[in-house]
Amino acid sequence: MPQDDQRQTTVEAGAGAAQDPASAGHGAEASVDPIAETLALLTAERDELKDRTLRTLAEMENLRRRTEREIADARTYAVTNFARDVLNVADNIRRALDSVPADAKATADGSLKGLIDGIELTERDLAKTLERHGVKIVEPQGQKFDPNRHQAMFEVPNPEVPAGTVVQVVQSGYVIGDRVLRPALVGVAKGGPKAAANPADAA
Repeated sequence: MPQDDQRQTTVEAGAGAAQDPASAGHGAEASVDPIAETLALLTAERDELKDRTLRTLAEMENLRRRTEREIADARTYAVTNFARDVLNVADNIRRALDSVPADAKATADGSLKGLIDGIELTERDLAKTLERHGVKIVEPQGQKFDPNRHQAMFEVPNPEVPAGTVVQVVQSGYVIGDRVLRPALVGVAKGGPKAAANPADAA
């Protein structure tokens, strides 16, 4: 019986030795997992950094475009307040010319003619100077009333033109760039011809 026990112990020992290589193989396979895990972490970090870089580049491009627009607007509208004050001078020059009767202008000679010509020249030069800085006059006579550019002062019964047409300009308007510097003061036609009825609407 003791010999049988010894043989069994030897067999079990041999079986254990036979299993050791397999256990070593599993350990080798387990050593690969940390590398794959590290690679996955590095890949995710790379993708995140790439996304951040692209977002930063997009933000910088938007900032550049916004800055360019702001610089362009600053150049265009920098003289807004000054131009608005100069309009009073333009109005006074126009009033001076309008105060001279048409027949007096036609028959003027000598110093009076020189004075009138000088005032008209000053008005033209002032208009050119304003236009050179982006300020343009708005003459809406005969145009459809635009509440964004015109200010209606009164209505004029005039059946010869469509209702809402500007028939009289009390004071000229001005724009600077795309903005209204001063709306034109106008009189608007009232009671003109109505638009033709749409046959589909009538049906």
